[in-house]
Amino acid sequence: MSVSIYNFSAKDIDGNILNFATLKGKVILIVNTASKCGFTKQYAQLEELYKKYHAGGLEIIAFPCNQFGHQEPSDFNEIKQFCSLNYNVTFRLMDKIEVNGTNAHPIYQYLKKEARGIFFTQRIKWNFTKFLLDSNGIVIKRYPPQFEPLKLESIIQKIIKIK
Repeated sequence: MSVSIYNFSAKDIDGNILNFATLKGKVILIVNTASKCGFTKQYAQLEELYKKYHAGGLEIIAFPCNQFGHQEPSDFNEIKQFCSLNYNVTFRLMDKIEVNGTNAHPIYQYLKKEARGIFFTQRIKWNFTKFLLDSNGIVIKRYPPQFEPLKLESIIQKIIKIK
């Protein structure tokens, strides 16, 4: 049996388990996030995409991570409050994880194998690296932190077949 995103599960920010198999048929955007990063303002664009395309099948899943410049030192309550108060985030916030190294979450181990980064490395470079998966759970592409989420809009429209 081949491994796909649907073989994984992860804990959300409230301690509930998200089984990725429940997202079959959805377009998924997975992002490692941090609240004290120069790219943090991307939360607003992520939320805009989510509000616009969630009904059409888009899921956005944010994994807070403190591995880059210690830019996510907060606990889960502070992260939830920050995202709610500053960006009205309604997409899925997950438990804080590591994305690189021996303690990298299995989802990130999988994503990094499926879509290598610059110079074909697996390592996540910084906060707000994005992975876009189609409705069959196939990783389409990995986008660097500086790639703004709204630039994904036309790609998302094509995948979910919105005209």
